[in-house]
Amino acid sequence: MRATVKDVAALAGVSPKTVSNVINGVVFVRPDTRHRVETALAELDYVPNLSARGLRTGRTGSIALAFPDLSTPYSAEMTHWFVEVAHERGWSIQLEQTGSRPEREGELLSRGKEHLVDGLVLNPITLDASALSSATGVGTDSLPPVVVIGEVEQTLVDQVRVDSVAAARDMTAHLIAAGHRRIATLGDSAGQFDTATARARTRGFELAMAEAGLPVDRALQYSCPEWTSADAFAVVRAAVDRGDRPDAIFCFTDSLAIGAVSAITSAGLRVPDDVAVAGFDDIVDGRFSVPPLTTVTFDKRHYVDRTLELLAARIADRQGAAELVLVPHEIVVRASTRGRA
Repeated sequence: MRATVKDVAALAGVSPKTVSNVINGVVFVRPDTRHRVETALAELDYVPNLSARGLRTGRTGSIALAFPDLSTPYSAEMTHWFVEVAHERGWSIQLEQTGSRPEREGELLSRGKEHLVDGLVLNPITLDASALSSATGVGTDSLPPVVVIGEVEQTLVDQVRVDSVAAARDMTAHLIAAGHRRIATLGDSAGQFDTATARARTRGFELAMAEAGLPVDRALQYSCPEWTSADAFAVVRAAVDRGDRPDAIFCFTDSLAIGAVSAITSAGLRVPDDVAVAGFDDIVDGRFSVPPLTTVTFDKRHYVDRTLELLAARIADRQGAAELVLVPHEIVVRASTRGRA
């Protein structure tokens, strides 16, 4: 016979409610208790009756996750953690890519309103291009449970992000302290790829330069059509070929930095001896580039944990003010930057 929640509760020595909390993943359960329940679920080969659960709770056990570009290493690493942590909460994930088609955010919001998913995690590139902008002035009653990740500035819904202004400021200060003065940026917000992230990191860079009494050379603020290694290579190689020689380049992602390193070395220059290179996000590939990248790092698992905690709380209770969680960052110094004599 098919095992029931009561069977699992009896074997684990907990209440049926606790078993339901573990299965649904919305209410926090202590790790040791969760382990006992999960062991009992596996031993009894418990299979939830999703149709019955949906009718009873009004929940699907699924959430939607949207990134602008799923092909980037950063998105891949973050998606890995979202899938893992969501699974621990008993959720499945529907993935979507919204960068070139921001209207897909509206489609996801519709899924939430129609109760096809329990909640959404959105990573809009700008508020203007986001479907969330339609709720401005209307209120969150028109929205399903949503958590925004990334740098878009909004107060409508819960949000988790790294303080990119502070992080960019810290990275620029590191480059200045290492003796660099002609510092370029790669991914500047003045170009075609004008996003909330680009604006925040540009602002942090400019703050650090101003605090050090250094001028910002607009000719050294390089823009990219897209934030890819290929575009970064093309932009930096063109700059080097026309005689631009900054002391250092602060790239707004590690993928950009990898392209920049390749461009510099292909032109017969050395990193960091001729041009230092720093990135942002601490993707795995950056740790194994030649040379390994100095970067801004943060705990991606913690970032995802906090995001799904907020989403679970919002699914359980739609009331209350939106919460902003800032995930701590650090500067990791590797061989792509070093001090000048």
